[in-house]
Amino acid sequence: MKNKRITAILYAVAAALFYALNVPCSKLLLSNVAPTFMAGFLYIGAGLGVGAMYLFHFKHEASEQRLCRSDLPYTTGMVALDILAPILLMIGIKIGSSANASLLGNFEIAATSVIAFAIFREKISRRLWIALGLVTLSSMILSFGGKGSLEFTAGSLFVLGAAVCWGFENNCTRSISEKSTYQIVTIKGLCSGAGSVIIALVTGEKLPDMRYILPALLLGYVAYGLSIFTYIRAQKELGAAKTSAYYAIAPFIGAFLSFVLLREALSANYLIALVIMAAGTALAAADTLAHRHTHVHCHTFTHTHDGSTHTHTVTHSHDHCHYVSDSRHGHTHSIAELQRLL
Repeated sequence: MKNKRITAILYAVAAALFYALNVPCSKLLLSNVAPTFMAGFLYIGAGLGVGAMYLFHFKHEASEQRLCRSDLPYTTGMVALDILAPILLMIGIKIGSSANASLLGNFEIAATSVIAFAIFREKISRRLWIALGLVTLSSMILSFGGKGSLEFTAGSLFVLGAAVCWGFENNCTRSISEKSTYQIVTIKGLCSGAGSVIIALVTGEKLPDMRYILPALLLGYVAYGLSIFTYIRAQKELGAAKTSAYYAIAPFIGAFLSFVLLREALSANYLIALVIMAAGTALAAADTLAHRHTHVHCHTFTHTHDGSTHTHTVTHSHDHCHYVSDSRHGHTHSIAELQRLL
């Protein structure tokens, strides 16, 4: 169990690493590729790349692992939300400020967790709530662009709408994450990409030259395809909330790559946010590696009162958490129920 959780953490971190390539590399391409077309090509590249991988894996996959009719609602929701969210984000950027959009976009982390807890009944511990709060705070500090970032405009509503859409999308994907990862990423990439390309054509964006399309597709395979693939693998074990906490390190890696590749300076905000992010990630890791067990105990007591014998049975259950470190471990107990039967 512990090895599975560690592997899942590595998947989540890998997802962040792959996606972090998107920021500096896309910036180089966006001077020649319109934004909506760029989003479309990135998704299509993901679908084509992982689809090609699926051709080699298909024969080794059990039929019950593949998506079926009962998965259609979540699959449809996943694709539709992946198309709607970027549209809302673009509208928000157009009528608001990019700094404001960047700041509010980090609400996706909180939205994913709240939706997972309130609608999909995913258990979230107090420690993980604190970790998610620190992660969200650090992401906001990282994207804070000054006084203008705090202005709440009509565009802010669209940006928040996009974040909520992605929060629901993350949970829809989580609901089918036990099925074929190859299938999910292929469908997600091709369908969402096609939707973005259609929107780009309808809105009149200019089709870029082929010499820029191919690099965009390749970037999409790595930054979107492999990122989504490893993200879903992490969700199988960690759930939507914890995976989003680890995945939130992507902007920090992206900012560092921008420093290395584009010579963009690292700000004081980056260093402050990095410390807070490290604390949040450490709490998330501690929560992930904690082994939880529920134990039920029954105690029977017999005593004599006024010449009569009475038997009392006390039943209680508690959560038992182990925190493993080398050969030592500690544990805590919290009584969840106490019931007396006379």
